[in-house]
Amino acid sequence: MDRRHLSSTFVLLLFISFFSEVNPASFKIVNKCRHTIWPGFLSGANTAHLTTTGFVLKPGKSRTVTIPKSWSGRLWGRTLCGVDSSRKFVCQSGDCGSGQIECSGNGAKPPATLAEFTLNGAGGLDFYDVSLVDGYNLPMLIVVKGGKGGNCSATGCLLDLNGACPSELRVAGQNGGGGVGCRSACEAFGDPEYCCSGAFGTPDVCRPSRYSLFFKHACPRAYSYAYDDSTSTYTCAGADYVIMFCPPPYTSQKVFGARKDGALLPLVNKSMIYISSLHANGASLSDGLCKGMVVGFEFLVLKLGISH
Repeated sequence: MDRRHLSSTFVLLLFISFFSEVNPASFKIVNKCRHTIWPGFLSGANTAHLTTTGFVLKPGKSRTVTIPKSWSGRLWGRTLCGVDSSRKFVCQSGDCGSGQIECSGNGAKPPATLAEFTLNGAGGLDFYDVSLVDGYNLPMLIVVKGGKGGNCSATGCLLDLNGACPSELRVAGQNGGGGVGCRSACEAFGDPEYCCSGAFGTPDVCRPSRYSLFFKHACPRAYSYAYDDSTSTYTCAGADYVIMFCPPPYTSQKVFGARKDGALLPLVNKSMIYISSLHANGASLSDGLCKGMVVGFEFLVLKLGISH
């Protein structure tokens, strides 16, 4: 092989490498809820801003957002939104306080289910998770499309926990409506033991609480408290992502494609799939967990027509 051919090959490889590194990712936001949601985005410090920070998404609709390759930030869903008497846009859950549909640099008011991303991080990997550390307001699923490296597993919280939320954490809707969110113990009580702060600010001291375990039992792959990294952070490289709100608890394998999921924990706890309907009026923590565990999975398969 002569030098000219070697040189042209090197330039071609350099060209391909350059464009693969700067190629943006895409986030497809899908609304499987029976109601309208308003997704919001918050970019992290020293990261590129997005072309949108909030929009409306009707039931059954989707929207794809182009994401800069080294972006880090979070997204969530807002519910029960409208314009108040002062003409400001407000939401009963996940409100970002901007007074408009675009969140414009504001984050979600807890409780809110969060999808968190750091793209093209250490080792060129994307790091992503679904977090309930700030509480819960909507079921959410992250599915990887394409990509390589890491585990590229799906993650999320597929169950509707608002009805099953312990009464001391439950956020009721306006005008006596049903639950619209489930607070974290840190948000509800402010105790350093629950917040992993002060004397409890290290992972060897701050341990899972009975409240964080409520979330973890229902949604094994989601972050349930501040130091839940080992079972809640997932990685991939060069991927696109589907973020689905209100996915069916047993989402079809077609959504995941042919990828083998090697995650240590299941995506959903089968014994708690029906818990929200059993406790639509709220429940104590012990009742919610114990009764949810005894629901027959095979009954649910027959009742809901789910294949497994």
